[in-house]
Amino acid sequence: MDFVRPKKHLGQHFLKDENIAEKIVSSLTGKTKNVLEIGPGMGVLTKYLLKDESILLHAIEIDRDSVAYLTVNFPELRGRIIEGDFLHIKFDTIIENENFSIIGNFPYNISSQILFKVLEHRNRIPEVVGMFQKEVAQRIAEPPGSKAYGIISVLLQAYYDIEYLFTVNENVFSPPPKVKSAVIRLTRNNVQKLDCDEKLFKSIVKTAFNQRRKTLRNALKTFHFNPEMINNEMLNRRAETLSIAEFIEITNWVIVEN
Repeated sequence: MDFVRPKKHLGQHFLKDENIAEKIVSSLTGKTKNVLEIGPGMGVLTKYLLKDESILLHAIEIDRDSVAYLTVNFPELRGRIIEGDFLHIKFDTIIENENFSIIGNFPYNISSQILFKVLEHRNRIPEVVGMFQKEVAQRIAEPPGSKAYGIISVLLQAYYDIEYLFTVNENVFSPPPKVKSAVIRLTRNNVQKLDCDEKLFKSIVKTAFNQRRKTLRNALKTFHFNPEMINNEMLNRRAETLSIAEFIEITNWVIVEN
C-alpha cells in the first residue's frame, strides 16, 4: 500500500508539511525514553521520532489501512504498533509499568477525551505534545479571566504546565480542515495531590462552569458550605475569574456529609 486515503469518520487530516512535522517532534523535551504516538497515519511524525535514538517509539492507530502502511514503510516499528482505540486501550498492554510521553496530530473530534484520559494517568505521563483545533488549544492553555477559560483549562492546569507553541494553517493538511490548528505542550508539574478532596474539586469546577454566567453563590447552590464562608466575597464572582488555588480554597469550604 503506497497511500492511505483519509477517512472522514475517523477525523483524519494528514499533515503534509515536513517542516512542521519536524518542529512538532522537536517540541518533545525528552522527559522519558518511551514515547507513544497517537494516530500516526502515514507516519509524518513517525519518521522523525524514529531518527531520535534516545526515543523508544510505540504507536497506536485505529485505522487498519494506516497500520498496514506503517508496518510496510517503518519495519523498525514492528511489534510496537497497536491497532486499536486510544480511548479504550489499557496502557500496560503497550508500555508495562514505565512512564511515557505522548505525541500526535490528534483527531479533533476526540482531542478533549484524549486529554481527560491523560489526566487519569497523569503520574505515568510527564509530557504531551499535540496538535489540536486552535480554539481547543487556546482553551486548554488559557489563564483565568476570559471566556475561553473553562473546565478543561482548570482540570489540566492543576496538574500540568501548558504552553501554546505555534499555530498551524489549514493548507498544510490533506484534506484541509475548516479550522486553524495549534500545537501545545503539557508538562507535568510537581503537584502529586491537590490540597483538597480531588473528586469534589472536579465536581465544583464542572458545576461552576456549567452555569458560568451565574455567580458561584448561585451556581453552587447544591453544595453545603461551611456557614462561616457563606458570606465570603469570592462566592460573588463567576467561575472564569477564579484561579486553581481559589477553586481549591472553595472546595475546602464544602461540608461533606458522611
